[in-house]
Amino acid sequence: MNQNPLSMQGRVALVTGAGQGVGRAVALHFAAHGARAVVVNDFYADRAEKTAEEVRGQGVEALPLAFDVTDYAQVADAFGRVEKEYGELHALVNNAGNAGPGGRAGFSDFWSEEPQDWDRWLGTNLYGVLNCVRHGVPLMREHGTGRVVTVISDAGRQGEPGLEVYSAAKAGAAGFTRAVARSSGRYGITANAVSIGATRTPFVEDILNDEATAKAQLKRYMIRRFGEPEDIANMILFLSSNAGSWVTGQTIPVNGGYSVAL
Repeated sequence: MNQNPLSMQGRVALVTGAGQGVGRAVALHFAAHGARAVVVNDFYADRAEKTAEEVRGQGVEALPLAFDVTDYAQVADAFGRVEKEYGELHALVNNAGNAGPGGRAGFSDFWSEEPQDWDRWLGTNLYGVLNCVRHGVPLMREHGTGRVVTVISDAGRQGEPGLEVYSAAKAGAAGFTRAVARSSGRYGITANAVSIGATRTPFVEDILNDEATAKAQLKRYMIRRFGEPEDIANMILFLSSNAGSWVTGQTIPVNGGYSVAL
């Protein structure tokens, strides 16, 4: 009997936005802890395949699936492929986010925006989560167990000027995840959100590489460094494994004390 509470042995996991950054770190953490298979999603096929190769390098089966989480039909097809290949799904990590494919970090003036400007934030960060959970949880229900983890941002917990719509989308994703926890617990499924602060990913590298901006940002953190993808992956692994089997409906900050320092 495996005594490691963080073991993913025998489990099939799907991680969205896993071609880089936090999603890649999560996929590799799952592989390192013995997952049966990791389904690697990314909008770009080459990025998905690159992470899948790293997963295979750890002796774990990987299935790269390039699809847009905002496209309901594409998501349905992807989860149908997972069911055909593996017959079950044990963990879904809703990590795809930010401004969608190729988007970069940047603040904007909400008061000068039009509704079409909001789509890039709402699509990936809210509708993408709805789409994936809609198709992922039924696979978990069939087998009476499952883990849903949604990556949100402290913008969704605290509100961030210049990121009003992003804040709304992330807050919505967190609220949706709590509701899923309530409706799916009877099936042995947990659902939690992980709220992250400034983390070194390609999305924010321009901001964090600017010395003046980085210095100003760090003043808002109790621990004077930016997060690394592995910091976030550690918590997601915990929630996706047996260790997190009695934790559900929570939004857990992994943010270097950002919310304490405000």
